[in-house]
Amino acid sequence: MGVTAEEYLQQLDAGRRPDLPETTAGTLRLDVRGDGCTDHWFLTVSDQHVQVSRSADDADLVVRMDRWVFDRMVKGELHPGAAMLRNELTMQGDMRLLLVLRRIFAGPADARHPRELGRAALAARTAPAAREGRS
Repeated sequence: MGVTAEEYLQQLDAGRRPDLPETTAGTLRLDVRGDGCTDHWFLTVSDQHVQVSRSADDADLVVRMDRWVFDRMVKGELHPGAAMLRNELTMQGDMRLLLVLRRIFAGPADARHPRELGRAALAARTAPAAREGRS
């Protein structure tokens, strides 16, 4: 990913996110520590849209992490659940929104959806059979 974490979060305001469940709604606050200060990002999720602002308001889920953890999550190099299990981030509030956070941040650049892998494997298996049937 060629953009900074800040640029990535600001792009989230761009429109509908079909990868988010339609029924998911809530607020998340990301507290990112670094350089002796804490940056606050406030995300409002509703109707498959994410609105981003800079605020320290109360939220349904508050996630605290160091800047390097945040940057790795935004780049898709670190899964939020794995970071939580390793105590690289802490959370307080509605833990169900962690799944939203996982979907908001892109996966690794070379990642593929499991359905794509399944379709490719099926196509590879059926292609030889189709050729034999034509012969």
